[in-house]
Amino acid sequence: MLHKPLSKMPLEEKIIKAQQGDERMMNHLLETYQPFIAKCVSEVCKRYIDTTRDDEFSIGLSAFHNAIQTYRSDRGSSFLTFAKLVITRKVIDYIRYVKKGPEAVSLDENYDEEQMENPMEIAKVKEMYQLEQEAWQRKQEILDYKEKLKRYHLTLGELVDVSPKHQDARESAIKIARMLYNNHQFREFVQKKKKLPIKDLVKVVDVSKKTLERNRKYILAMFIVLSENYVFLQEYLKGVGQ
Repeated sequence: MLHKPLSKMPLEEKIIKAQQGDERMMNHLLETYQPFIAKCVSEVCKRYIDTTRDDEFSIGLSAFHNAIQTYRSDRGSSFLTFAKLVITRKVIDYIRYVKKGPEAVSLDENYDEEQMENPMEIAKVKEMYQLEQEAWQRKQEILDYKEKLKRYHLTLGELVDVSPKHQDARESAIKIARMLYNNHQFREFVQKKKKLPIKDLVKVVDVSKKTLERNRKYILAMFIVLSENYVFLQEYLKGVGQ
């Protein structure tokens, strides 16, 4: 039960309560700040926004809800500054994805910094957003990687057990995976059969058949990373075996 009238409660206190699961507070914030959300969305779309019919407003409302859930006061920006940036980014992403057009330009290229509080605050909020985006992208990569591993009858969990214990052995396995990927015939064989061409491979690498078989799962796992457009996972292999 609230101890203060909602109208007299500081915004940051409302945010905390909503983050703690107070649904009444969350609904109060979503309803009270609809004009703010509509204004943010309108600035991106460069037109009047009908809160009852425009999809962009729904995206903005969802972004505002997300901003409430993810806001942290210790990062140095006010909530409304953070929320405005989240709304702007999400609506820009939506327009680019759905309409495939230039209606919205990058926030970094056309954003009125006077509407925010100060350059340091802008930089901090942008940094927070970038970190959140990278975390989301990394998570998506891992989820996709897990699905790709299943096709080779591998799991993410077992890679911990099959990973070579010594660094030179890991580098050797990655080098073999890279060679497999760079060789057209080997690459097609692995992608089709979902296994290593052991008999042919042993003829062109400087490791024994026994070693190849022991490191088979790890080599396949690294081959998958090389075969996909994984920005973060490929960073792990950068410079190894090249």
